[in-house]
Amino acid sequence: MRDDERPFVEIACDESGSEGEKLIGGETDVFAHAGVALSPAAAAACLTEIRGRIRSPALEYKANHLLRSKHRPVLTWLLAPGGPLSGVAVVHLTDKALFTAGLLAELLGEDRDRLHGDGLRAFGAAGWSRVLGAFNDLIRTTNRQEPADSLAELVAGTGLADRLRRADVAAWRGGALVNPLLPALAETVRWFGDGGHGVSVVHDEQPSLTAERLTVVRRLLGNVPLRLRFVDSRADARVQVADFLAGVARKIASDELNGRGDAELSALLRPFTAPTSAWWNGLRRGSGRDLAVGG
Repeated sequence: MRDDERPFVEIACDESGSEGEKLIGGETDVFAHAGVALSPAAAAACLTEIRGRIRSPALEYKANHLLRSKHRPVLTWLLAPGGPLSGVAVVHLTDKALFTAGLLAELLGEDRDRLHGDGLRAFGAAGWSRVLGAFNDLIRTTNRQEPADSLAELVAGTGLADRLRRADVAAWRGGALVNPLLPALAETVRWFGDGGHGVSVVHDEQPSLTAERLTVVRRLLGNVPLRLRFVDSRADARVQVADFLAGVARKIASDELNGRGDAELSALLRPFTAPTSAWWNGLRRGSGRDLAVGG
């Protein structure tokens, strides 16, 4: 069947926590990309209900309105089974440290989770973060001598130092996907395109999604046809709902990642979480258990 003959499902998408290729040491430690398959009328009704429940004078509501403790009942209503998003939404979560470890593992030809677990054990959480930060700096610049020296100093005397010396960073960097938005968008689209559908995406304006990068996303999608157009989120209720989901998911996931998770909110988020999320704990849909460190 030709792409123009396939049935298309239309979804709206937005993200939270995007800092481009800056993965370590930025403002956020989690990236979230959400997609919702609501009709314009259903999305507008959802926003009207949220406004009626929150009763804030703000002209534009954002995720932080829902995250305030006094509005917790609104947030739990939004995420609850049988709620307005049940069965029509997905969010792809990226633990930026794990994603960066995955890039390092790809360079070295190793297993991501094992490398990340080994790194945490060998260097400690703070030390491993410094190693990943130096690696992130190394792959974000064309002048690599200074970050390469910094990384070499951090891993000196370890087996990782020997493996890095043998790696061809320049050759690998040409095909590496360092911005987590690209694989996250592809996985969001793939989730809705399951079953042979094409996916038409209405996305909040995102300058980093250039024509060249969308070519990469289409390559990741394989045989799932993609149509995409950008809109101002203020003009599309569906994108505003996706923005709510991405924003609250990022905060819930970041809290869990940092040991201050909210069991109720994590449980409510779990059914929305894409199985391919760059994550290794119980938030990943269908895992049913935490993955063993280094597993």
